Amino acid sequence: MIILDGGLSTVLEQQGADLSSALWTARLLADAPDRLAEAHRTYFAAGAQVATTASYQASVAGFAAAGFGNAEALIGDSVRIARDVRDEFGDDRLVAASVGPYGAALADGSEYRGDYGVSVAALRDFHAQRLELLAAAGPDLFAVETVPDVREAEVLLELLAEFDLPAWFSYSVRGDRTSAGQRLADAYGALASCPVLVAAGVNCSAPEDVPAAVATAVAVTGLPGIAYPNGGGSWDAAAKEWRRPDAWRPELVESWLAAGATWVGGCCGVGPAEIAELATLLAD
Repeated sequence: MIILDGGLSTVLEQQGADLSSALWTARLLADAPDRLAEAHRTYFAAGAQVATTASYQASVAGFAAAGFGNAEALIGDSVRIARDVRDEFGDDRLVAASVGPYGAALADGSEYRGDYGVSVAALRDFHAQRLELLAAAGPDLFAVETVPDVREAEVLLELLAEFDLPAWFSYSVRGDRTSAGQRLADAYGALASCPVLVAAGVNCSAPEDVPAAVATAVAVTGLPGIAYPNGGGSWDAAAKEWRRPDAWRPELVESWLAAGATWVGGCCGVGPAEIAELATLLAD
């Protein structure tokens, strides 16, 4: 069993960080890297075995639009910061380089819809550049996450096969469909032949949608399942905040495990306290 961290944005907000920028947590790579280090440190102390980097919404174009000329270095810093904190703990914890969908960099909530109206070539160029920068910084694996639709997944899978790094792959889902509306069996079927994947499943989705999605992922791909849903609710792109009921509960993990998940944690709205509860539950 591998315990993931929770939402990076959640712990940063608890620290008082301002995440109103279009760069979201990636802005802190330039403005407050020490805050990011403390966030990773807090999750490790809570029992997480994986630090997920602050690169989910990071892109060269996004940093350039915000006036930063050192985008390549900043994206690499997301991995280096997490690695430095991991090394403080002196054990076998992992650093996962977050690879969010194209829509995340648009900062308009479209990662929960998919179908961005861009070409496959544009998607490939966008993801290839960031994957190269992240891989060069030396993470233990890629965390390809919150992917809303199969078309983008296929682009990412082709690229992942070009790197000598393992990866997990998780979709965002709604009920028995991806966020873009495709059948989950088809979505996970696209993953089945990718040789670098070590887990497949779901993240940043409603907790109640996890068991069926993980069961489908495991059955179709033959891979271990991964589950790290959000706290429930929906993302308000205009206000840049979650409108959520508090639906995430550590005891729900039993249904995720029954479905085949062996990598478990939380996403937006799930913080260090919840990860500590989860670690305690799994240790019993």
